[in-house]
Amino acid sequence: MKKLLYVCFVIALCLGLTACSEKKPEEKVIVKIGVVGEYFEYWQPVIDKMAEEGITIELVKFNEYSIPNKALADGELDMNAFQHYAYLENEINERGFELSVIGETIIAPLGLYSQKITSVSEFKEGDKIAIPNDVTNGGRALKLLEDAGLIELDPAVGYLGTIKDITSNPLNIEIIEADASMLASLLPDVTASIINGGNAITNGLNPAKDAIFLEIVNVEENPNANRIINVLVVRTEDLDNEVYLKILAAFQSDEVAEAMLEIYGGAFIPAWK
Repeated sequence: MKKLLYVCFVIALCLGLTACSEKKPEEKVIVKIGVVGEYFEYWQPVIDKMAEEGITIELVKFNEYSIPNKALADGELDMNAFQHYAYLENEINERGFELSVIGETIIAPLGLYSQKITSVSEFKEGDKIAIPNDVTNGGRALKLLEDAGLIELDPAVGYLGTIKDITSNPLNIEIIEADASMLASLLPDVTASIINGGNAITNGLNPAKDAIFLEIVNVEENPNANRIINVLVVRTEDLDNEVYLKILAAFQSDEVAEAMLEIYGGAFIPAWK
């Protein structure tokens, strides 16, 4: 009888060990974040930090601004990080997306670049300037031209101005609208192009060094500067997602700020500092 009980005990123990050995490993957490452009080395500290916690970040790169918000709304992405407040608000109003800001990331100043002149004072009658053709960045570009003293806008339009809102254009500058991703390639054909930080870097331009005029991002000098802060965006239902909040905290770190400075020399400015 004792022998039988011993055999039963051994069998039960073996079954228990087998059950433990067959326990499924924890499911990997993968977070897909949509970005626009090519150069995102400042994300590496975030990717490394999250990997330590079992969270894999995948940066999904797009060439056009019009895609990442729809991809996020449709569930193809978990977050995106490519746009500022003004652009997001316009997208929500125009396309009805249920998206919200979970936190602020960077400020990427627009710059005025040229292969033909080295100063704003060198513009002459009838020169051509290319600007982004989307509503918010186009208005932002026109505001930059106003700050540079080349045109004047109706003060009521803020960052949503269009060519029709120009009230003064002393040099009769011809303004050409094009997709933001094409503006650098137009430089040989125009006097200057207004290019955002990401696309500038992608095309080998450094806003801090190569722009002949740079967007004013200081709120004290430009009251609307807070509208051009780039943001990390999620579906509104995910605002309290613990994993996403961890990613935000990892992004808003000294390591990321230092990476921006070291790699891009001030082309991207930490918005949370």
